[in-house]
Amino acid sequence: DIAKKQMLDGYGGMMSLLLRSDFAGSQKFCTKLNVITPATSLGGCESLAEHRKTVEGPTSPVPDNLVRLSIGIENVNDLIADIEQAALTRAVQELKDSQVRAEGVLCDVSSRGALREAALKTIATFGKVHVVCNNAGVGAGGPMGSYDERDWQWSIDVNLFGVVHGMEVFAPLIESHGEGGHFVNTASMAGWLGVPNMEPYCASKFAVVAMSEGWAMQLNPKNIGVSILCPGFVQTRIHESQRNKPARYGSAENVQLGLGDSREQAAAMVNSGIPVEPVANRVVEAIRDNDLYVFTHVEYRPLVEMRMTQALAAFDKSAQSKALSVLASR
Repeated sequence: DIAKKQMLDGYGGMMSLLLRSDFAGSQKFCTKLNVITPATSLGGCESLAEHRKTVEGPTSPVPDNLVRLSIGIENVNDLIADIEQAALTRAVQELKDSQVRAEGVLCDVSSRGALREAALKTIATFGKVHVVCNNAGVGAGGPMGSYDERDWQWSIDVNLFGVVHGMEVFAPLIESHGEGGHFVNTASMAGWLGVPNMEPYCASKFAVVAMSEGWAMQLNPKNIGVSILCPGFVQTRIHESQRNKPARYGSAENVQLGLGDSREQAAAMVNSGIPVEPVANRVVEAIRDNDLYVFTHVEYRPLVEMRMTQALAAFDKSAQSKALSVLASR
């Protein structure tokens, strides 16, 4: 329960890794699994097929519950990296109270250097990394032109480059030990459906989906899986993500999520979402089965189908286009 709660307590700057110090065979995690979350967590498990886990971001509900995923897995070690010291301290202590070996490191995922430091601490503490969850995320939006350009940059640096940094820093470490591993990259249904007033968030999440599809094709032949988590509303604290907005991105006072007309309405929408525990459990299944796409809100399927239908209709129209008829058959 602790791991699940930490996985989904909210977004704000965390990633997680699962590490294992002694592996037997390239197809399985054996004996111990190490998990890191930047917010990073390191953990260990009995077999990759059965227990690969990752923790991201105790700074927020999602990270907190990702950390808690490690509890209940035998021989798990966690290294949590977070941008928020209080949340980091709380998450590490909760794991220790549950007899899980855990360490923490302050980490801003928008900084590649900070993630490298988290990686160094992970290796120094646990020896190897096997599972990484890139879960950090922030929200900023509103009517076009109503938000500062630096809010765009903040969204892209955390939501997009945080994942890029997590992949590029940790993939070589996983590949180096030859034992396989897994990445869980948190996107969103906003990575499949454009939402008015949420353009910065949607842009970053569409990018996470596309990048992860490419990385999966590159890494699967190396026995490293990639899963794309695409939730709808979950009871996290993403509507409060401005609490961890660095000063270089400007004031946090006027940051809006792009949901409703006020922060109160945004909070109500987020809090109406599903509990974090089922999402955490679905992530466990996805790691186990090496699922590429991980959806938690099946009620959004008709909207995705509508989008795909419109895209296919556009192809059909172009196939009949006089403007394109001059082109040779391809």
